[in-house]
Amino acid sequence: MQNNSRIVSVRAYTFLYREYNDELLKQTEQDTMATKLADIAQKAGVSQATISRVINGKPGVSQDTRKTVLDTLSSMGMSKKSLHRSETRLIALITPDLSNPIFPEFITEFVTLLAQHELLTVVCTYTPSGASESKFLTMLQNQPIGAAIFLAGIYDTRDANLSIYRSLSERNIPCAFLNGGARDMNGLYASTDDQAAMTMALRHLTDLGHTKIGLLLGDRNHYPTVSKYDAAQRFFADQGLKHESSLTQWTKYGLESGRMAARTLLEHGATAIACASDQLALGAIRAARSMGLSVPDDISVTGYDDSLEMSTISPSLTTVRQPVGKISQSVVNGIVAMMNNHQIAERRDTLYFEPELIVRESTGRCAPRA
Repeated sequence: MQNNSRIVSVRAYTFLYREYNDELLKQTEQDTMATKLADIAQKAGVSQATISRVINGKPGVSQDTRKTVLDTLSSMGMSKKSLHRSETRLIALITPDLSNPIFPEFITEFVTLLAQHELLTVVCTYTPSGASESKFLTMLQNQPIGAAIFLAGIYDTRDANLSIYRSLSERNIPCAFLNGGARDMNGLYASTDDQAAMTMALRHLTDLGHTKIGLLLGDRNHYPTVSKYDAAQRFFADQGLKHESSLTQWTKYGLESGRMAARTLLEHGATAIACASDQLALGAIRAARSMGLSVPDDISVTGYDDSLEMSTISPSLTTVRQPVGKISQSVVNGIVAMMNNHQIAERRDTLYFEPELIVRESTGRCAPRA
């Protein structure tokens, strides 16, 4: 595998965005002159499915039919390579279960943006009790997908076996991976700057007078979680704040797991809790209420994501917003550019996006707790 990787900083991602757009414009001009697959099939006297098999080098086509298709392409001034780019119109979008409201937001953005390029999105949602991520990748192996976008997956976990993605790389299918560290796989990696996000939340809490701040985090091996934890440790050290290990809780992402873990933080005297997701933050608010504590009068809580409901709950949640629109637009431009130019697909590009602190009602001045 060619090790050709680039990292584009949080403030410079527009360079790569512009490069992808240039590729898109060039290919759009070419596509307007392309002959439709149906026209080729009609002239060759075979089905469109047969054309697809020949283009992708798949079995099930006789040598005579294969020669007829290739001769037809040649007579029309086309090649398998050029046709392959315009023939594939399906994009696989692989996502965990939709209990986390930020995933439906990403899905809506991606489906809308991909449709503007006449690309049809196939959403594959894996759950603990249903089909796994690996199962979906196996099912997609024989499907004519042009690219794959992952909202999450085992790639975002340290020491994970990445072999399940091999079927895509072997077929030269461009991939985009969201919110995970760049791995030893070609593709586009797009992520909100998790370290900047945690630093924003902690600075906001310390500005309000909080010094005993609990960290409510996800899995210990989850790259975004680890980034947030590392940023928090640096922040505490820079501020000269002692942070006891009992004020860090690692748990599964979810409202109920957040509630249980937050209770432990509150029992250890935390006056504020910085959470790695909005779901964990909602769990922390429930834990505080179950202990007779008021948010934000007794406890301040911050989240991460800023999914749609966070401005309508009571109290409304102070959280760090992921720029869903910017991430989605850049990923779609990148995917289309990679589909049209495999030289782009044969490298690793990493985009970091600046988060935004949204201050609402769930944070307030520190009130010492008994």
